[in-house]
Amino acid sequence: MSEINYKDALKLGQKEAQSRKANGESPSLPVLDDLLPEDKPTTVVNLGLVPIPIKQIVGTKTGGRSSAFAANFMPILEEDSEFATKWKHLCEAHINEGIHDPIKAYEYMNRFYVLEGNKRVSVLKFFGADTIEGVVTRILPERDGSDEIELYYEFVAFYQYSKVNFIEFSKRGSYTELQTVLGKEVDEEWTIDEQRTFAAAYHKFDKAYTASGGEKLPTTCGDAMLSYLKIYGYEELIASDVDEIKKNLGKMWEDVKLKASDEQIELKTEPPEEKTQHQGLISRVLSQTHSPHALQVAFVYDGTPAKSGWVHEHEEGRIYVQKIFEDKIDTVAYPNALDGDPYETIVQAIEDGCEVIFTTSPRLIRASVKAAVEHPDVIIMNCSLNLSSRYIATYYARMYEAKFILGAVAGSLSHSGKLGYVCDYPIYGQIAGINAFAIGAQLTNPHAHVYLEWSSVKGADGAAKALAEQDIHFISSQDTAKFLEDDRDTYGLSCVVDDHREVLVDSVWCWGKYYEEILNRIFDKSLQAEYNKTDKALNYYWGMATGVVDVWCSETLKAPSRKLVDFLKESIRQNICIPFLTPLTTQSGEVIGEDQKSLTLEQIINMDYLVDNVIGEIPKYDELSPMGKATVDTAGIEKSQNDIVKEVEKKISEKETADEPAADEKVGEDNEQGDEKAGDDQ
Repeated sequence: MSEINYKDALKLGQKEAQSRKANGESPSLPVLDDLLPEDKPTTVVNLGLVPIPIKQIVGTKTGGRSSAFAANFMPILEEDSEFATKWKHLCEAHINEGIHDPIKAYEYMNRFYVLEGNKRVSVLKFFGADTIEGVVTRILPERDGSDEIELYYEFVAFYQYSKVNFIEFSKRGSYTELQTVLGKEVDEEWTIDEQRTFAAAYHKFDKAYTASGGEKLPTTCGDAMLSYLKIYGYEELIASDVDEIKKNLGKMWEDVKLKASDEQIELKTEPPEEKTQHQGLISRVLSQTHSPHALQVAFVYDGTPAKSGWVHEHEEGRIYVQKIFEDKIDTVAYPNALDGDPYETIVQAIEDGCEVIFTTSPRLIRASVKAAVEHPDVIIMNCSLNLSSRYIATYYARMYEAKFILGAVAGSLSHSGKLGYVCDYPIYGQIAGINAFAIGAQLTNPHAHVYLEWSSVKGADGAAKALAEQDIHFISSQDTAKFLEDDRDTYGLSCVVDDHREVLVDSVWCWGKYYEEILNRIFDKSLQAEYNKTDKALNYYWGMATGVVDVWCSETLKAPSRKLVDFLKESIRQNICIPFLTPLTTQSGEVIGEDQKSLTLEQIINMDYLVDNVIGEIPKYDELSPMGKATVDTAGIEKSQNDIVKEVEKKISEKETADEPAADEKVGEDNEQGDEKAGDDQ
C-alpha cells in the first residue's frame, strides 16, 4: 500500500515542480533562512507544543531538505532512493498507528517552516490531515507600520488569549471583530473546550466555503466566516452541518465576494435631481392608476420617540412622508427593537406586509443584513455610514457641513477663543463633525481652540460640567434634544453662563426630506437600478445641497450672525465653501493633503485623527459606556478598534519575555532523527 501511496505522492510532487518551473518559480520548498531580512532585527519566542495547521506549513527552516520536496511538500526523489524508503515506512506507521511524535518548526508571519519532521509533514499532507503537533519557535518581524505586519501583530495579540492559529484575515481589525461577534473580551482567555468548539466550527465552515468555490476568491476563509457570523451568529454555526452552512453561504455570497474587493463601497453623494423629479412625478401618476395597494413602509427604532431625540426625529420623518404621499404609502413604526431580538422585529415587519424597511440605528446593522439576506425581495436600508454589504444600502447625512457653520458662529462670538464640544460616540461621521467645527471656528477666530468631551465616557451632564469648570461658555452639544423629563436644552450650539443655557444655533437632520427622496427613487425604480449597476455596497451620503441637512437659528441670535449662517449655507450648497480644504494639520503635527484641495468623502468618513486646535482625544474602547461600546462594535472608526489591539499588546509585552530558541538549528542530511527511524518512533 505504501508503494502505491508513494507513487501517487511522487506524481503530485513532480506535477507541482513542473508547473512551477513553467511559471518561472522555484520548484522546491521555500527556506525560511533565505526569507528572513538580514538588515532587520527579529525577536524569537518559544510557543511550546502546539497543534500546527497543515495548510500553513509551507517550507523548511534551512536548505538541507528543501530539494527533496516540491513546493506542495510532495516528494520528488525517485522510488528507489533512501528518502523514498523512509517516506514509505512513515506512511505505513501513519496507516497502522498514526504519527504522534511532534515535529520542530519555526513560525514566521503565521506560516510554519520545519526544522525536524519534513517527511512526517509530507505524509500527513498527502493524507489530508488538518493538524500536526509541533514544538514551535515564533520569529517576530520588526514593526514597520505596513498593513501586512500590523495585521500579523493583531493576530499575535489574538493568539495570546485564544491559542487559535488557523483562522486568518486580510483586513486589520478583523481579529477584534471576531472576538466581539463571539461575545468575548479581547483579553479574555479561551478555555480548552472553547478552542475545540471553535476549531470544529471553523473546519465545518472551511469545507462549506471550499465547496462553494471560496478558494477561487482573493480573500480568506476567515474573512468569509466573519461575515457569516455577523449574519447568522456563532450558535447557529455550531448547530449547523456543512450542507446547511453551504446553503446559507449561497444566500450571502455577494457579501463574501464583496470582501475580496479593494473598493467595497460606492458613495452616492446626491440624487440626480432632474431625473428623480421627472420620474418621481410619473411614478406618482402611475401609482394612482395602477398600484393595487399602498406601499407598506416600516420604520424600526432602537428606542422610543418619547425618550430619544434621535428616534423622535426619525418619527417626525415618518409622519412627514405619510402626509406627503398620502394613500400611496402606509407607514408603521416598530419601537424598542433592542428590547428583544431586533431580527425578529424586522421579520415581524416583513410578515406584516412591509415591502420597504428603514432601520434607523447603526446598532441594528447586523439584524438588518441578516433579514435582507433571508428576504431578498424586501428593500431594507440602515441609517449608518461606511457599511460594506451588498444586501442593504445605508443612508446618512453630511452633518459636518452644519457643524462647520456652528463652529464659525461660535468662533465669531467667543472673546477668549475657548470653545467646548460634546460628542457621543467615536463612530464614522462624528470625528468629521468635531474637526469641521474646529476648522469653522478658526475661520472666524484664528486663536480658537475646541475643548472636547465625550458623553459616552462621562455622561452628558459630566461632559458639560467638565467644560463649565474650564470657564467655557460656547458649547456645541449633540444634534438632537433627548426629550427626557429632567433634560435641559443640551443640543446645538449654546451659550452657557452659570446655570443658564441658551441655544443659539442647531444643526438639523431633515429626515422627512431624506425619506421622501428615497421613496421617490424606490417608486421610479432608480434606487433599484443603482443597485443593479454596481457590484459594491451602496452608501447614500447626502448633504446640505440636497436639503437633508440644515442649520436652525434662534430668534435671539443677532443679525450679523444670522447673515453669516445664511452666507455659509448658500456657499456650501453651491460648493463654493469647502469645510475640509487642505492642508490640515493634526494634533500630532502630521500634515494632511496638499495646498487648496478638498479631502475626498472617503477621507472625511474615515477620519481617525483630530485637527491641531482640538484639545482632547478620541476615547479608548475601555473608557466607553456599555452603550458606547455596543455602538462602536458595529460602527466604530478604525482607531477605536486599533486601540483595543494596542491595549492587548501592551498587556502581552508586560508579561511576556523573549526567549532564545531551544531547538538545535543544525540540520544536515541525516539530522531529522524522527524521520531517520523510518517510523519506529511513531
